Amino acid sequence: MSSSSYHDALKRKYRVRYSQSLLDEIRDIRDNFPDYGYRPITQELHKRGLIVNHKLVLRIMHENNLLCHAFDKRTRKYNSYHGTVGTVAKNELNRRFDTDRPYQKIVTDVTELRWGEQTTNERAYFTAFVDLFSNEILSWNLSLSPNVEFVTSALDELIASRPALPYRMFVHSDQGFQYQNYEFVSRLKKNKVKQSMSRKATCLDNAVMESVFHIFKVGTVHNNHYSTYGELQQAVTEYVNYYNNKRIRTKLAGKTPVQYRNLSDQLVA
Repeated sequence: MSSSSYHDALKRKYRVRYSQSLLDEIRDIRDNFPDYGYRPITQELHKRGLIVNHKLVLRIMHENNLLCHAFDKRTRKYNSYHGTVGTVAKNELNRRFDTDRPYQKIVTDVTELRWGEQTTNERAYFTAFVDLFSNEILSWNLSLSPNVEFVTSALDELIASRPALPYRMFVHSDQGFQYQNYEFVSRLKKNKVKQSMSRKATCLDNAVMESVFHIFKVGTVHNNHYSTYGELQQAVTEYVNYYNNKRIRTKLAGKTPVQYRNLSDQLVA
């Protein structure tokens, strides 16, 4: 664009005007979904019958100080790697995160959550098994100790809830000591689940799980303060339900993880 055209455009009123009712709807969505950016808000508006371009939504949010800042905070990542203490599996997933089949590719990891004064004596550990098909949290656990039983109990819940499948399930993790342990590895073999592991010190090999944990922390410990472990437990339970059943995703065509999985089940049926 030439300089003259640019300065001429500045003098003209090209901007689309928006109504107060549209602004009120955006404010209402922001109040109910504080972790929504402008794209999920656009999709939520579409669900409410308001067809509006995402660029206009971004401008409205910018002009009215409604942009999402929930993801600004960063914290140190929990590391469960203790060297080679058991079986190290091949990286079967190899960053192929896309799948069109539920329960085919499952990713998992462990992260740290703190409450109270945020000291080392006030920390809990959260683990989850996430389906790459719908990004649904299929099973999870919260504990004061990141031991092997803490991880295997969530794995047992996942295997118990798994439907009959005409294909093999993969479980991908990092090389944390819990996933190298015999108890974890033997459960996978017994239930004919293929194990996959990230390369050492390569978090991008499990990038989807890192993203899920980041979203999870934004909705809990990053923007809220919990005085006791009991409050943290309640918040985790409520947010898992919110994440699976209420929080829409852009990559899922504006549906929640559970809605997306149920839709796929209906299409197959």
